Amino acid sequence: TADVRWLPDAPGAVRLKGGEGVGTVTMPGLGLEVGGPAINPVPRRNIEANVRQVAQAVLVQQGLEVCISVPGGETLAKRTLNSRLGIVGGISILGTTGIVHPYSTAAFRASVIQGIEVAANQGQDTVVLTTGGRTEKFVMGALPHLAPACFVQMGDFLKYALDTVVKCGIARVIIGGMVGKLTKIAQGETITHANRNPVDTDLLAEIAASVGAPADVCSAIRQSEMARYASEQMEELGLTAEFYEALGQRVIQTLYGRYPGKFALQVLMCDFDGHELARVSGEDWHG
Repeated sequence: TADVRWLPDAPGAVRLKGGEGVGTVTMPGLGLEVGGPAINPVPRRNIEANVRQVAQAVLVQQGLEVCISVPGGETLAKRTLNSRLGIVGGISILGTTGIVHPYSTAAFRASVIQGIEVAANQGQDTVVLTTGGRTEKFVMGALPHLAPACFVQMGDFLKYALDTVVKCGIARVIIGGMVGKLTKIAQGETITHANRNPVDTDLLAEIAASVGAPADVCSAIRQSEMARYASEQMEELGLTAEFYEALGQRVIQTLYGRYPGKFALQVLMCDFDGHELARVSGEDWHG
């Protein structure tokens, strides 16, 4: 639900609040203000844009406050990972594009396999595997010379994707991803869904230490529940490129261990806004 009230002293403002059943952020690493409502950036933009479109005339005179509530949200939150992420008192208002794709697990898995088979049948020697829409958009921009058939959204189905690559004899694999999913891959997860094993923050702390992060930062990373927190800490220290380079090398090390000699591998990494952070080739890793 949404409750809207006037802000007579703030003309032009559209302020977003979390009401009953919407969680409060208590830990850094989510890209949201600590102490604020757990409403993701895309829903925030969508809500504000729609309010401004409808209320533009009156916003000249006064502002509006929009309070989002979820009846029963506090109970629902007990069935989520929110408490582990430091979101208390309710659920998150999620969304990365504003569009929901209703996939069944079996259908999505089948579409991943089919996409790779189509690329092979077209004679492509490269497939680009991405974890979602944002990473696919990023790699398409970074690799404009590749045919559309080369790009396959694998979602969480890494194992099925790579097994199909091997079966089809595709020579080169490029993985595009962000810190969370890449850490899952580096730690050896074959299915990278959030409901599976959590991100190994010990691994992230070890990588951070290897590129020169001080012990107190590594300790904080180890105690965090979120890969994004490590990324934010590395950015503050000016070690972003080194950290992602090392993470990419761990991904390659793990996958070459599982699929020795089966394909050449490259990892492209982007931030949460789709900006490139690093690209690491298998030739760069010396195991």
